[in-house]
Amino acid sequence: MTATAILVGGLAALGLAIVLAILGITSRPAQNGVARALATIDTHYAQQGQVEQAPERDPFAVLPGWLRRLAERLSPGGMAATLQRRLDLAGNPSGWTPDRILAAKGLGLFVLGGVGALYGVRTIGLAVVGAAVAGTVGFFVPDILLYNAGAKRQAKIQQALPDALDMLTVCVEAGLGFDAALAQVARNTQGPLAAEFSRVLQEIQIGTSRARALRALADRTTAPELRSFVSALVQAGELGITIADVLREQAKEMRLRRQQRAEEKAEKIPVKILFPLVFCLFPSLFVVVIGPGAINIMNVFFGK
Repeated sequence: MTATAILVGGLAALGLAIVLAILGITSRPAQNGVARALATIDTHYAQQGQVEQAPERDPFAVLPGWLRRLAERLSPGGMAATLQRRLDLAGNPSGWTPDRILAAKGLGLFVLGGVGALYGVRTIGLAVVGAAVAGTVGFFVPDILLYNAGAKRQAKIQQALPDALDMLTVCVEAGLGFDAALAQVARNTQGPLAAEFSRVLQEIQIGTSRARALRALADRTTAPELRSFVSALVQAGELGITIADVLREQAKEMRLRRQQRAEEKAEKIPVKILFPLVFCLFPSLFVVVIGPGAINIMNVFFGK
């Protein structure tokens, strides 16, 4: 073998080693990228499987359908629409649907009715009365809970509205458009009012007109201040009035209403405190003040 052949073979081997090294270096990131992609896909499908399996862990999913049908029969007509309206007022809590609430009403009827019947098991009449009373309570407990959730949410909206309007007015007067100012308020505040503003923005972004989205907001609340604010905004848009002026007047009015509500609650405090004073404090005070005098009177007239 000549020296030329050895030189050519060595250069070929060196070139092959360089090519293999380059391929090895460049293939590692690709393999890592593929692995990351596969891991992402596996995670996605795992989460999707968990979402699909979630209804199987729902406690109301195993209830028989006749409980819901029984609750529908015992409820007035249009109960599903009424429950959906109450759910809207409560903010549509996760997992709460009209069908589940009806199923819970039927379950409460049977469970508490059975407990009431067991309470008076020794007497037939008492068992019937106990079952009727406890079953009625169990039937209306889900309605009470739903109404309570809606009332608390509307109270939070009413309480947060003046501060939100102040921020909205400042943003509009600073040069932002109404939608951008509404987005700033929704982003920088928390609570049910911020969630409602975010929903209004989402409805506007998918093509709903501003007036229609605001009217839908008014339909989802019972707070009179928010309804009057929405009416003023819709009228201002239809009549061409400057929104900044409307917002300024509305913010001033909301602050005044909040002050009036605080004064009203302060005026109710003496009336609310009267009953605890009469039934709790005054008897103890009478015992402490009049007790020794009564003992002395008994000693004087009747002796020891």
